[in-house]
Amino acid sequence: MPRAPHLYETLRSFCLGAFAYLHRELSEGAELQFAFEEHASLGRPPLYEYKPLARSFVEDRSGELAAREDARIALEELEREPAARIFARAHAGSQPDEDRALVASVLMPLLTRVTEACGGFDWRDEAFDNAYAELEDALFRESHGYVAVAPLVGLAASATVELGSGLRVRHAATGEFATYWPEANGLLPPDFGREPDRLLVVELVRDLQPGAEEAPDAPGEIADAVTAIRLATQGAVAAGPVLFERLDFRPYGVRPVVPIAATVPDGGGTRLDPFRGALARDLLERLTLCDDDPDLGEALDRWELSLFQDEPFRSEQLRESLTALLGGTDGLWAAGLRAALLLKLKDRLEEPDPDTVRRALVEVLVHGDRASLIQWLDDAALGLRPGPVGFFAKLAASGPRGATVAA
Repeated sequence: MPRAPHLYETLRSFCLGAFAYLHRELSEGAELQFAFEEHASLGRPPLYEYKPLARSFVEDRSGELAAREDARIALEELEREPAARIFARAHAGSQPDEDRALVASVLMPLLTRVTEACGGFDWRDEAFDNAYAELEDALFRESHGYVAVAPLVGLAASATVELGSGLRVRHAATGEFATYWPEANGLLPPDFGREPDRLLVVELVRDLQPGAEEAPDAPGEIADAVTAIRLATQGAVAAGPVLFERLDFRPYGVRPVVPIAATVPDGGGTRLDPFRGALARDLLERLTLCDDDPDLGEALDRWELSLFQDEPFRSEQLRESLTALLGGTDGLWAAGLRAALLLKLKDRLEEPDPDTVRRALVEVLVHGDRASLIQWLDDAALGLRPGPVGFFAKLAASGPRGATVAA
């Protein structure tokens, strides 16, 4: 028995009317496209499947479907339901339009789900009842389960690595994107699922409380995770180019990844082992220090930008990064001296390279208090106390495994 009988009848009428319209479109010569879907698996022959692109067929006609009278009535009923607010925000964009958002996140997905279950446009009551039950369960549950997933390139791992705050790196499941987005193959990185460093995803999982009207800032959080992994591994790691969102196991949206996180740096792939994973988790948590320390944020931004630039712009970015990190009003000369003390270099650092600046950033983030660390380094330069034993020095002292990670 539906929990909201009025909503059940209204949405059923909308889907029946839409089926009649779409069936007429096909009979008048419109073509339903099929996706040639490849299920790739490392070390195994790929499997291929033809899947009807019902979602594309429906979405291509979403304007005409949304303009129908039965759609207008369905939208009025949905707007009366407070539980639908989180769905209304799904595709609202910079200029919120609740009707357009509900069409994109509720009406069209419901219609697509029924179409796929029917295998076309021959109506079956059971298909609608199952799809509506899923929608009603999503609308009226106590909390909503939100998931955002983005492909990763340039990274390999033997097991899931937890990054904290609902973020993790894990292996991509076979066909997990195509299950919800049949057109996803065209949105994935080249050779994703085939190469050893293109088998992983970064995933954000959150429980949204009742009354939530907006989803998390998944592009921003995934970009921070990529930054933390780059700092921890020195790898040419990137995410995207898009991320896929689900709400209560239903497609919710596809959004672009932040460009700096989606661009692949120069260099080769790397592994995210438990040691580097623990470091990435710690660094991700400490990236919030940039909120109250603009110079630290600038140092981090300039280092990351240098990963994509050629000379002489790369060196200029690195000098500016090191100055913002350790120089302050004393300039690059002082920054080079402090960096040498911090990283246990023999001489003052004069021309920083990307890895040296990376290691300095890691040291400062792990220490946690940049101002006190700079004072400590100045005291050490004057012989007032021993220099700090930083993260990489401790790793190197812990034995061969630590030295390997430090490198």
